[in-house]
Amino acid sequence: MTLARFVRRNAFRNKRRSILTLLSITFSLLLLTVMMTVWQAFYRSDGSSESAQRLIVRHRVSLGEFLPIAYRERIRSVPGVENVVNQSWFGGQYKDDKPENFFAQFATDPKEIFDVQRDFHIPPEQLEAWQRDRAGCVVDAELAKKHGWRIGDRLNLKGTIYPLDLELTIRGIFTAPTPTEILYFNNTYIDEGYPRLKGLVGLFVVLADSPESVPRVASAIDALFRNSERPTKSESDKAFKLEWIAMLGNVKGFILSISGAVVFATLLVSANTMAMSIRERTREVALLKTLGFTRATVLALFIGEAVSLAALGGLLGSIAGSLLVVGMAGAPQMGLLLSAVRINPATMLVAVLVAATVGLVSSFLPAFNASRGNIVEGLRHIG
Repeated sequence: MTLARFVRRNAFRNKRRSILTLLSITFSLLLLTVMMTVWQAFYRSDGSSESAQRLIVRHRVSLGEFLPIAYRERIRSVPGVENVVNQSWFGGQYKDDKPENFFAQFATDPKEIFDVQRDFHIPPEQLEAWQRDRAGCVVDAELAKKHGWRIGDRLNLKGTIYPLDLELTIRGIFTAPTPTEILYFNNTYIDEGYPRLKGLVGLFVVLADSPESVPRVASAIDALFRNSERPTKSESDKAFKLEWIAMLGNVKGFILSISGAVVFATLLVSANTMAMSIRERTREVALLKTLGFTRATVLALFIGEAVSLAALGGLLGSIAGSLLVVGMAGAPQMGLLLSAVRINPATMLVAVLVAATVGLVSSFLPAFNASRGNIVEGLRHIG
């Protein structure tokens, strides 16, 4: 029997205990994998190359305040700006208030939105049809698939923020690098249907000539309107999304706390299991030494058992975590935040390595003490 087979067979000697330990580690690493994936998506991902050139210009006070549409041409004149388009959140109700019927709706300029959102693609004939129809709209391909929409379908959106109900016709379906769950319609609809907001928009999306120009362009835009009645706050596309996430609370602290608790709990579970397993095999250890096994070999055998069990739990946990993330991304009202979140192989590898490290750390001390045990005392042990 090889040492590897010896380790494998002994790892599941006590099947009940080993399976319970494996399940505990699997669940812990599932949580850790999900937390690492969310962390990476929110705070480490830079998005597409096109998004790195975009910045958001909004009212300095809050997103609830509006900006004059006249700002658009003044922003366009700032050096480093390639294009700019206005957007306003509508927040209408589709069918009912059930979470699965919630999606983002923005009033915008059909002539320029896809010049700024260059990573969004729509057939030219569909874009032209939308531009000709003031009551038309375009929707994300995944959103259309979710609701079974097709070009020509009629959509009714009940206004919840504005005292205005929209009757829209789908004129186009666009594709994005990741699902967005967004519907765009012509801003003229709001101007004509709710004159009180005519000439006002929620924000501007600006396309800079390069990612390196974004900080400089943002400073120039804010300086341009600093002394106006409606000052602006300009920030990168990524920074703007992080502000939305910050509205949920201290997400970063929550993720770090959960991750730390998961690793600590896994360490305790693994340490307890190995301590019990090694204590029950005191006579076996003495017998192995009598047969010529060295201290280093005995140490390696026990550590190998713990690392193998923990690594297997880490692998199962990362696989289960990837399935959970896919389910979360498809859950109602989660698409806006988690649509692009996926577990990559590197994250799964890190999860397995973390689990293996926990197995190594938790088993080293009891395994080391067992390897140094006296042979005579070990053979006399009754346990």
